[in-house]
Amino acid sequence: AAPASGAAPPSLAALPDAVAPPRVRMSPLARRRAAELGVDPSALSGSGEEGAVTAHDVESAALPTLEGVDTHESQAARMRHAIAASMERSNREIPHYYVARTIDLQRSMSWLAAANATRSVEARLVAGALLVKAVALALRRVPELNASWEHGSARPREHVNLAVAVSLRNGGLIAPAIHDADRLDLDALMAKLGDLVGRARSGGLKSSELADVTCTVSSLGDRGVELALPVIVPPQVAMIAFGRIVERPWVVDGTVVPRPLVWATLAGDHRATDGHCGAAFLTALDALLQEPEKL
Repeated sequence: AAPASGAAPPSLAALPDAVAPPRVRMSPLARRRAAELGVDPSALSGSGEEGAVTAHDVESAALPTLEGVDTHESQAARMRHAIAASMERSNREIPHYYVARTIDLQRSMSWLAAANATRSVEARLVAGALLVKAVALALRRVPELNASWEHGSARPREHVNLAVAVSLRNGGLIAPAIHDADRLDLDALMAKLGDLVGRARSGGLKSSELADVTCTVSSLGDRGVELALPVIVPPQVAMIAFGRIVERPWVVDGTVVPRPLVWATLAGDHRATDGHCGAAFLTALDALLQEPEKL
């Protein structure tokens, strides 16, 4: 019934709780980022403690991977805005340290060539799949780097949800996640990589594929880059980058021989770990790539 003449309608605060909109659990930073980027927090699935929406959840949701982006211009602008917000936060909040290692890929490349010789063209593996799987397994061996920084401390993550940075044809980049990457065999991982890259570039990713990331890997080898220094995506505490695989002189048992080499660089959050931990990760990564048949 309509209110009595002259009486004001009840305010939202006076309505019963059953009809009042629920308050989303989120940090002040996440709430501020949502307001800046125009993201509705109630539509997000939080990856923080007890389902809380984090600033990273908000920034991921702002990326143009869902329906509703009408033009390439708005897509590019929205993409750059989200990347800028994330990288500003990373540079402001995260004290980065870097460790790098040259890895001899002779065994991996020889194994890959032999394995592909028995496969159809469509079923062949690429070196990138070996690198991603080795990163996932190395994170399992050095779990301190498979974590997120929340409420002033590092929170170890149970699953290895590895995001892979994908450059987009119209500019910008996006990093969809391969969930439980350490548990996938190489064929499943290769199929997942191809599917994610294709849908990332066509704008067909789901919001769940950008959520709950525990670490990110990037490669600029196809662009000719040999050494990259990555910037950590908060709230993650590490990021790994690979350069181009290049054949160079390498000393083996006192003899100089040509070898396919790759630079692997780890950026670590110095609040969560230190260089010793980063070095242990790169040692594990190298060891895994010397036994490609076990990946």
